[in-house]
Amino acid sequence: MGGFVSETHPVQPKGRRRLVAACTAGILSLGAFALGTGAQAAEPGAHRGIQRPTVTTGQLPHLVGQKATGRTKSRLAPSPAAAPPRYDVDGDGIGDLLYRTPDDNWYSDDSQASQDAELGAGSEKFVDVLTPGDLDASAGPEILATTSTGSLELFSPANFPNYASWTGTGWNVYNKLVSVDDVTGDGRADIIARTFSGQLYLYQGTGNPSAPFAARLLIGPGWGAYDQLTSPGDIDGDGVSDLVARDSSGVLYRYKGTGSAARPFGARSTVGSGWNAYNQLIGVGASNGSRGVLLARTAGGALYQYTPNGTGGFTARALFGSGWNIADVTAGTGGVPFWGKKELIGETPNGSLFWYGVNNTGGFYARQAASGPGDWAGEFTMTFANALTSSGLPTFLDHYGNGLYNVDQEYALISNGWSSYNLIAGPGDLSGDGKGDLLGRDTSGNLYLFRGYGDGLRLAGRQLVGAGWGAYNAVVGSGDFSGDGRADIVARTGDGTLYLYKGTGNASAPFAPRVKIGTGWGQYTQLVSPGDMDGDGRADLLAVTSAGTAYRYSSTGTGQFKARATVGTGWNAYKKLF
Repeated sequence: MGGFVSETHPVQPKGRRRLVAACTAGILSLGAFALGTGAQAAEPGAHRGIQRPTVTTGQLPHLVGQKATGRTKSRLAPSPAAAPPRYDVDGDGIGDLLYRTPDDNWYSDDSQASQDAELGAGSEKFVDVLTPGDLDASAGPEILATTSTGSLELFSPANFPNYASWTGTGWNVYNKLVSVDDVTGDGRADIIARTFSGQLYLYQGTGNPSAPFAARLLIGPGWGAYDQLTSPGDIDGDGVSDLVARDSSGVLYRYKGTGSAARPFGARSTVGSGWNAYNQLIGVGASNGSRGVLLARTAGGALYQYTPNGTGGFTARALFGSGWNIADVTAGTGGVPFWGKKELIGETPNGSLFWYGVNNTGGFYARQAASGPGDWAGEFTMTFANALTSSGLPTFLDHYGNGLYNVDQEYALISNGWSSYNLIAGPGDLSGDGKGDLLGRDTSGNLYLFRGYGDGLRLAGRQLVGAGWGAYNAVVGSGDFSGDGRADIVARTGDGTLYLYKGTGNASAPFAPRVKIGTGWGQYTQLVSPGDMDGDGRADLLAVTSAGTAYRYSSTGTGQFKARATVGTGWNAYKKLF
């Protein structure tokens, strides 16, 4: 996919991070809410606020058989030059899994332990994690973690997730990082990184803990065509790890590792079709005599193992475990990591709020009370904005009169001048800096962008997005609809036509020209986005009819939505969904 271009990339050494108490409460957020022009709200602070329900993790994912027996072995003899396991905490030669649950706690699935080791919740909610292997030439594997603002942090297993030994900045120019073992032949672990435009870069490991990567090298363009990109390890037996990539139609391709920094991957070959049956592909690497391991998770949470067949493909799948839909993030996943809202709030006519957490299988966990009975009785104008603070937690906002208030921070006044706005939306980061932003539409139909500072208490001066937005009766956003990792929005006209506005990450022009999704959306009385409902890393839509039937529209990763699927009935019990 093209030759190499040598470039430098900003990296900075960093000392140990100060450990602070991590918030493990449930997350409440809102993509958009159309404000009533005649609303009569109580004085700021008169409401009792909102209760953030505690996310109950419940039973951890289940593995087939006893862990002490180890992972399933390959049917092939191991290659003498095969890479060691990327993440082998106890040194037994069996790869372990690192994952995060909805309560923000990290766990290490040690193959020899009877129970997974709980590592705790970090002071920051990471967007993604990688287990690249040994990066600092010391004993034991390392862990890489990315933040929403573009930091890449290096940890030892003993210090994860709170004490980084190195931090590099500027990594938010990429929508995907992948561990690939040593693909250059120098004996050091490497990683690859893909930009939002589809350019793929190689970062060679240096073995230097204070500067673990050399300047990036361009592999080539065109990699944005894949919605899953990961490395299972060496699947053809030549001792060099390979790369697998899946397109939106479900075809899986292999890129053969060459062992040369000048051209680390050869031309692609087709592995097979039907791989869109899985919402995540997870590259594990060498493990227990296997040259490489690829795990694949279904929407129902079943995890299957694929081992190499020696010709660049895989043997028949074997069931690896169940209940893995509870894993919010797993090291080695191939999808673009999701950041933002993964829940829904329903308000009853009497002013009671209820919370629904998504279960990564296309539905919700049982609802929990998010307020006392009738705490929010009456008319009010509120928004749950995605990640206005650097912690990643969404922010509960109340628009009263001329002011916009942060309910989560004791009704702190963010700014005045909001009396002319009839819509406020918080779809996430629209400017590309990793900090949540707001959209506001005034009564003239002008839409403005308000950039956040990451503290939930300040907004930059408004920037005009465009005019004519009064034509829409719904504007909904809660992360990435199009599959590139940027926050997008959808907007519905009065005749029921739905349009996608794809995010650009450019504050001066935050949206690409609109693209028509389809018609007939006027049949729904409520249109919201709970975030990623089915666990594939893309935001989805929830549409409710006047009869109370709720339907899920899952994103395809191409800016469209799959055929609707019924979520349940009785949703007309709520006058508003957020």
